[in-house]
Amino acid sequence: MVQVIGENGEKLGKMTKDEALDIAEAKKLDLVLVSSNPENPVCRIMNYGKHKFEQSKREKESKKKQKALELKEIRVTPNIEEHDFGFKSKNAKKFLTEGNKVKITVRFRGREVNYAKMGEDVLNKFIQELSEVSTLEKKPLLEGKNMFIILAPINK
Repeated sequence: MVQVIGENGEKLGKMTKDEALDIAEAKKLDLVLVSSNPENPVCRIMNYGKHKFEQSKREKESKKKQKALELKEIRVTPNIEEHDFGFKSKNAKKFLTEGNKVKITVRFRGREVNYAKMGEDVLNKFIQELSEVSTLEKKPLLEGKNMFIILAPINK
């Protein structure tokens, strides 16, 4: 015995599976198991192909509304000039207001890696400059000849 629901949502009551299948075939529709509860299984008479199509359409629509979070990278050197710093920080601020994360990388060339403190000072200056639109997600980290931080936008 299964509880049967009609195509318009009306309850048709309890009946055997064969009776429900006969009703569905007479209406040229499908009998779909909605709830497989052992004591009281529930079936619905519907057009299953149309149901699957509408379900996939809703999923596609919801994926359109989602925005993929991107990680934008800005590369600088430890001895960056003031104008260049302003230009790079303006770009980073634009990326953050668009909702993207920003990775700021200081690239050390040659023996500059001996002066890692200079690179850390540049990164701290970026953190200070962008503090009103971002939060620090990853502290300054030296990997090989690169030192980087990751800034995430502040959720409003």
